[in-house]
Amino acid sequence: SRAAAVARGLVLAALLVLSPARAARQRPNVVLLLTDDQDVFLGGMTPMKKTNALIAQMGVTFVNAYVPSALCCPSRASILTGKYPHNHHVVNNTLEGNCSSKSWQKIQEPNTFPALLKAMCGYQTFFAGKYLNEYGAEDAGGVGHVPPGWSFWYALEKNSKYYNYTLSVNGKARKHGENYSVDYLTDVLANMSLDFLEYKSNFEPFFMMISTPAPHSPWTAAPQYKNSFQNVSAPRNSNFNIHGKNKHWLIRQAKTPMTNSSIQFLDDAYRKRWQTLLSVDDLVEKLVKKLEFHGELDNTYIFYTSDNGFHTGQFSLPIDKRQLYEFDIKVPLLVRGPGIKPNQTNKMLVANIDLGPTILDIAGYDLNKTQMDGMSLLPLLRGDKNVTWRSDFLVEYQGEGYNGSDPTCPGLGPGVTHCFPDCVCEDSYNNTYACVRTMSTSWDLQYCEFDDREVFVEVYNLTADPHQLNNIAKTIDQEILEKMNYRLMMLQSCSGATCRTPGVFDPGYRFDPRLMFSNHGVRARRFSTRSLSSI
Repeated sequence: SRAAAVARGLVLAALLVLSPARAARQRPNVVLLLTDDQDVFLGGMTPMKKTNALIAQMGVTFVNAYVPSALCCPSRASILTGKYPHNHHVVNNTLEGNCSSKSWQKIQEPNTFPALLKAMCGYQTFFAGKYLNEYGAEDAGGVGHVPPGWSFWYALEKNSKYYNYTLSVNGKARKHGENYSVDYLTDVLANMSLDFLEYKSNFEPFFMMISTPAPHSPWTAAPQYKNSFQNVSAPRNSNFNIHGKNKHWLIRQAKTPMTNSSIQFLDDAYRKRWQTLLSVDDLVEKLVKKLEFHGELDNTYIFYTSDNGFHTGQFSLPIDKRQLYEFDIKVPLLVRGPGIKPNQTNKMLVANIDLGPTILDIAGYDLNKTQMDGMSLLPLLRGDKNVTWRSDFLVEYQGEGYNGSDPTCPGLGPGVTHCFPDCVCEDSYNNTYACVRTMSTSWDLQYCEFDDREVFVEVYNLTADPHQLNNIAKTIDQEILEKMNYRLMMLQSCSGATCRTPGVFDPGYRFDPRLMFSNHGVRARRFSTRSLSSI
């Protein structure tokens, strides 16, 4: 009948209207949880019982996950851009170091993976928490600046805090005080995230990035957790409170043994860091339960990682990051999601420059259209067989220092910073280094060069020496040293696909000694930094 035909037509029309929405809804959602200064080498994941149960045991743990720069702003810029620091030009936590500067906003922010997700893939995007250390600086647009790529923007002004902070709520400043029930930042981020999941559009896939202050200083725990872990202290592993012999001068200058007050301070810091993480653990549980309640958990990838590691007393350095060693450059990376089998461990060498390409790949974006240095983890997540993967990656850091002497340590002269009362400094201008971190069937190796007057080299065989006690630069085979030197030079000038060429111990590696320059020439090229005004 005519009525039946009309009814069929209406049904068909409805299906045609609904099918794009249905297709969009079937595209996976992605959640990226980013903590601040959470190590994995010194037990930083131990307090995360819920996170381990809800993400690690339901998915894959990458046990060799690293950052290319062990400092907040360069590392976060690498996550957002998928690039090494020499390609995104964020070298430290200052505006002068390109951290959330006008130059960063103009050149890099339009090409971050969230910008591509929103503009090219039709994702609704949500950000909550710490963005970049200098975000909100008056000289760079204040909190009125909302980077391209974010549908919903709840960003912390400047660096991590737990109380008495300002958020940019879609470009409008919102001040918070010190009332736990409404102001404790980790819980505020959790509540904002749950609200987003409650009220978002159901006709587009979503991407959420939740960036917690924990476990960064000032290590302010929620009231219910302030007495947790009273019997916990920093691990006394084999590189704790020892002299860093045969190392760069900044490590050698640390006082050994440390004073009792320094040890008490770092033990207290270690305990408080764990306390702050318990609120992150609660956040993860709330988020997963909400996704499950809405029937979206099975179609959502959840990534959990940190911007860098941390140390507490290693080589007698009290507390910080910034150094080239495993405890500072290694981070947790847990992933669950569609097609990922539970309780998996993956030993491939991965880096945070891989997160952007991976998430774009999940969204169906053609990675050949990007300039990213990283690789998509999606084949590893799916468990694909015979995946060709990297055997090395680049670590690079440009040291920070004051032109004048540090008031707590005038004896060391100008150029140092982050000094403790007993005159141990955690950074300096010439704590500027670059490393090749290699993992292959034959070698687990780290090769590093410093840009200082000593032209200092550190090399570690991590198979024999996992705590990096013995610098073997003067005893390792000279041919390996030359190959690593050349590989470092290549990686420091790489961009995009050239960052993914075979490493020194890969079958496809090609080494031509004639391409070696004089040491002086190599380093002059290697550590030159263009002024930001020319970028």
